[in-house]
Order: sequence, then C-alpha cells, then structure tokens
Amino acid sequence: MIWGGRRGMVHHRCWKQPMENAMLQSNDQSKSPVALEQDSTLIVVIELSQASWLVTAMVPGVAREPLKKLAPDAELLLRQIDRWREEAAAAGRRIARIAAAFEAGRDGFWLARWLRARGVEAHVIHPTSVAVSREHRRAKTDRLDLGLLKRAFLGWLRGEAAHCRMAAVPTLEEEDARRPSRERETLVKECGRIVNRLKGALARLGVRGVKPTLRRAAERLAELRTS
Repeated sequence: MIWGGRRGMVHHRCWKQPMENAMLQSNDQSKSPVALEQDSTLIVVIELSQASWLVTAMVPGVAREPLKKLAPDAELLLRQIDRWREEAAAAGRRIARIAAAFEAGRDGFWLARWLRARGVEAHVIHPTSVAVSREHRRAKTDRLDLGLLKRAFLGWLRGEAAHCRMAAVPTLEEEDARRPSRERETLVKECGRIVNRLKGALARLGVRGVKPTLRRAAERLAELRTS
C-alpha cells in the first residue's frame, strides 16, 4: 500500500510502528504515549450522530482546517481521510501518522476497531473527561462540540495534562463478554422503575405497604380496600 505522490510517497510500514505503540494499553490514559510530530501527523476529529458525521482535520502543509459533513458510513470517512492525506502530500508533507478521535457514545467501539484495522490510529474520548462551560444555558451545536473535541484531542496528543482521557478500546470478544452483565443491569433498573410506578399508583389510592415483587402480590392486592 503506497500513499502519496513522488514527493509525499510513504509506505504504511513507516508509520505502523508509532501507531502500534500508541495503541498499547497504558495505565495513564490522560496523555498520548507517543510524542506528537505535527508536521507529519494528520489529525482527524469526528462528531458522530445517527443522521450524519461531522469531520474536521488538521492537515500538515494546509492552512485551512477543513470541515466535512458525511453520511454515517465508515468507507466514506476513510476516503475523506485519504483525500486529506493526498492534500498534505501535494503540499510536500510526508504523513507518517494518522490520528483520529471521537467521543464515546451509542456507536460503541466498533468504529475505532474498524479504523485501526485499516491503519488509522483511532482513539475514543471519554465523554466525562472533556471540560465544558458551566454556564446554565450553554450553546450546543455539533460544530461547537467538534471544536471542543478537537482542542481536547490536540492537547492529549501533545501530552498536556487535564485535556481529556481516552477510553480503552476492547476487542469484540471482550465487548461480547460484558453484554450479559450489562443486560442484567438494564433489566434490574427497568424492574425497579416499574415497581416504583406501581407503588406510586397505589399510594394515590391510599394503599400503602404493598410489595409488588412478592409472589402473591396480585392475590393480596385483590383483598385490599381503601376506607
């Protein structure tokens, strides 16, 4: 796999080693374990949503910071990253590392695994670790959120403290192993919610002390009378 024209030509093995080092699990997820060489690193930040993906990048040799709105399609994202790499090569910059990040959400970790399998150093930002404005009514749009993620990711890549923390990306097997306990936790919460609704409905009728989880709760409920 050869990337770039004659001036920007680089084999993927040239940047494979630093990428693999960055993917090694570390006890400290608050800063990058690999030093940032910004002139040879293509930095990509993605804001994921169900309807679309908003993507921005810092392309070496290119003054502007491009912003693209894509359909939620991993192949489209990879093609866009490749176009930015070609722009860097046209500007005479040799791309040795591609670092991408997005915030953890409903999409889970599949995209990070997919990008890593295709040579992109992908990271998942822990959502609670990104500092946001504490104003009561804070403006919130995808572009503003993307700007916050970009600043946090750039600080993380530079090794600066207190910018953000990365979530460890589990393998598919590890993620599947967690599913039974997560599903049980969801069912327990749902059961508690239903029980509380039943108790609330009975309390409005003056019925107290009923435990809906008992085996004979329905029989006992039929015997209750309010004064």
